[in-house]
Amino acid sequence: MNWTLHIREKVKKAILRFPLKDRENIRNTLLALNENPYYGDIVKLEGEDNLWRRRVGAYRIKFQIKNDEKIVYVYEIKRRTSGTY
Repeated sequence: MNWTLHIREKVKKAILRFPLKDRENIRNTLLALNENPYYGDIVKLEGEDNLWRRRVGAYRIKFQIKNDEKIVYVYEIKRRTSGTY
């Protein structure tokens, strides 16, 4: 059974500003999250309930998983730079 994917409007607008190749990679990753949000290079964010991040090249997708409703809510996509961490 597929999960329902909700993407914040701010995130949708940000994706449009990314280079085409990166947009394609992120799109493919979002489709994979729709199938199984626990698959791939994901890490649970420390000190948070059901908040995760997934790496896609130089980008980080942050999302929340609601198991009861089978919803994945993408709330942030950022490019990782040398000053990110």
